[in-house]
Amino acid sequence: MLILNANEVRKALPMHEVIHAMKQAYAALSDGKADIPLRAALSIPRHEAVSLFMPAYAQTDEADVLAIKVVSLFPKNPSQGLAYIQAAVLVFDPETGRAIALLEGSSLTAIRTGAASGAAIDLLARPESKVAAIFGAGAQGRTQLEAACTARKIETVFIFDPHPEKVKVFVEELKGKSSIPEDVHIASSAKEAVENADIICTATTSTKPVFDDRDLKAGTHISAVGSYTPDMQEVPAETLQRAKIFVDSRSASLKEAGDLIQPIRAGLFDESHIYGELGEVVLGRILGRGSPDEITYFKSVGIAVQDAIAAQVALNNARKMNIGKEVEF
Repeated sequence: MLILNANEVRKALPMHEVIHAMKQAYAALSDGKADIPLRAALSIPRHEAVSLFMPAYAQTDEADVLAIKVVSLFPKNPSQGLAYIQAAVLVFDPETGRAIALLEGSSLTAIRTGAASGAAIDLLARPESKVAAIFGAGAQGRTQLEAACTARKIETVFIFDPHPEKVKVFVEELKGKSSIPEDVHIASSAKEAVENADIICTATTSTKPVFDDRDLKAGTHISAVGSYTPDMQEVPAETLQRAKIFVDSRSASLKEAGDLIQPIRAGLFDESHIYGELGEVVLGRILGRGSPDEITYFKSVGIAVQDAIAAQVALNNARKMNIGKEVEF
C-alpha cells in the first residue's frame, strides 16, 4: 500500500490535471457511470463530533476508480492544536477490491474543490475574463484562486474576508505564486470585490449572502462552493433568479445547498430553474454560457466521485515521481 501525507498529496495534484479530472468525474456522474451512495454520518456525542463516510465507484474514459473518503469534524480539536477537520481517502483496486493506497484527505479535498470551480470556470466563464474576486481566505479560498488563475489568464484579484489579518497572510503567501498575478488586493468591502469581477468564487460558511446582487456586472461567472447545508447562503436569491444555474449533482444540491433550497422554499423559483449538471456540459448534452452578458452560476456541494478520481490522479503521479511510502498490507 502506498501512503501519501499532506505535502505529498499536494505535490501529486497539479491544478491543471485535477481540473481535467473533475470534468471526467462530472461526466461520469451525469452519464450514469458513477455509483455514489448517500454519505453515512456517524455521530460521536461524547466529543460533539461527527464522521462522514463517502464511498464512490466510477468509470471514466481513462480508468475505473474505487475509493472511500472519511471526513471527521471535531470542534474541540483546535484547542488541542489539531485541525478541526480530519480526513483520509482509502483507494482500492477496482478489479480485486484490494486496498492499494491511503491519502491525507484534507489537502485532497481542498484541491479537488478548487478544481471543481476551475472546471466550471473553464466551461462557463467568458474567455476574456481578467478580474477575479475570492470570498473566504481559508484553505478553500486558496485553491479557488489557484484554479481560477489556471482556467483563465487572471490579471487582477480581490480578496474579501471579515478577518483582515487572515486576508493579509493570504495575499502575502499567494500573490505572484505560479499562475497567480502580483496584482492581488485586499477588498475593503464586498462591493469593491465584485463590482469589476469577471469571476467570483465563494468559499465561506456564511448564513447570509456575502455580496449584493446590484453590484454584479453583466457577464459575471460565479462558482459557489460554500453553502453546503440548507441553513447556509452565500449568493443572493435575486442573483439566482436571473442566473443560468449549473450544479455538480442535481439531487445532492437540492438536499444540501442553502443557496438553492432557501429561494425554492420562498417560492422565488422551482427545481426546473436549475439548467443542468456541469457533467452534461462536458458531455455536450446542454449548452454552457449562452451569451456574453449572461450571469452563470455553478453550485458545488462536493460529491465522492471527485475524491475517488482525484485520489487516482495523485496515486498515478506519486508513482511517477517516486514519492510516498510503501508499506506491507
